[in-house]
Amino acid sequence: MPTASPGPEAFLHPGLRPERLSDPTFRDPALETIAKKLSRGERLDKTDGLAMLATPDVNGLATLADRRKTELWGDQVFFVFNRQINPTNACVLDCKFCDYALRPSNPDHYAMSIDDILGRITPELREIHIVSGLHHRWKFEYYVDIIRQIRLAFPKIQIKAWTAVEIDFFAKISKKSIEEVFEILIDAGLNSMPGGGAEVFSERVRQELFRHKIGADEWLNVHRIAHQMGIPTNSTILYGHIETMEERVDHMLRLRELEDEAPGFLAFIPLEFQLGYSNLRARSASAVDGLRTVATSRLLLDNIPHIKAYWVMLGEETASIALNFGASDMDGTILEEKIAHAAKAESPIGVARDRLLHLIREAGKLPVERDAVYNVVRRYPKES
Repeated sequence: MPTASPGPEAFLHPGLRPERLSDPTFRDPALETIAKKLSRGERLDKTDGLAMLATPDVNGLATLADRRKTELWGDQVFFVFNRQINPTNACVLDCKFCDYALRPSNPDHYAMSIDDILGRITPELREIHIVSGLHHRWKFEYYVDIIRQIRLAFPKIQIKAWTAVEIDFFAKISKKSIEEVFEILIDAGLNSMPGGGAEVFSERVRQELFRHKIGADEWLNVHRIAHQMGIPTNSTILYGHIETMEERVDHMLRLRELEDEAPGFLAFIPLEFQLGYSNLRARSASAVDGLRTVATSRLLLDNIPHIKAYWVMLGEETASIALNFGASDMDGTILEEKIAHAAKAESPIGVARDRLLHLIREAGKLPVERDAVYNVVRRYPKES
């Protein structure tokens, strides 16, 4: 059975201590109020979240978020040597924002064999991240066999696979409960779950953009069950489209509530919407909006260990800056990202370990290579 995630103190380097920052001077009175609440150990609320997302004092917000990150992790920033695999782009859903998935009738859709999948994996990888479309012909057993064959061929690699949307789909096509689906996947070799498919926990947005996909309650329930069964997971938000700031904050608070109830989230990953080829009329999120979202999530999500600066969607340089806005993780090398790049993401499809080391050092942080569940693999010097 997978091991549940330990608390932040388990990973804090013995030589690191929380940085003692002098009290900053804020240009925004709302941040002054938030700083006082934090100093008293009070939990932030929706009003605070909205104030942080709107603040003109971006530097003040960065100071608060980086202070919180430093309390948890010192100067450490984590990354993993991983590969993302997307076995098929055929999908029975029709989400308006998705440029990756194709309807089963589209002749351009692809479906990988297990040999194709195994051929993309090398033994030195620490993590395999698998997410996919909902294929119209694949049985649940095939998805299980993907995990089983990877585990047999590469017993030391940790497998992070299948979003809550896929788990729910497996339960429906196999006529099994969510618990039974997880039991079978654990037996096959599953270690952890990614956090995709959450989008925004707003029924209004769901009806407009992804009405055939599971909603907030179903997504949260899948992750609740995963945590109760010892499967650590990630969490996400897709922001920068038609959601309101209130919906963005509500989403974060629902994740915080679930973590209070059933702990098990390893990280929260803000995913910036990529306009791509979709006909969706949406605002384009700015770099500052992304940095505010990272910082706000670090301060609101006080019970989730890590906030990721996901370089694939933020871009490399903004992701590096986000390491001073409360982010403590840059995800990983990824090697072959397809979903965001189908929507014209301008970042590379993968990066080398040395590039991640450079981006972390550029932010003045200490690079730490990890595995899928944040066990430390290697600490690198702060200077190359």
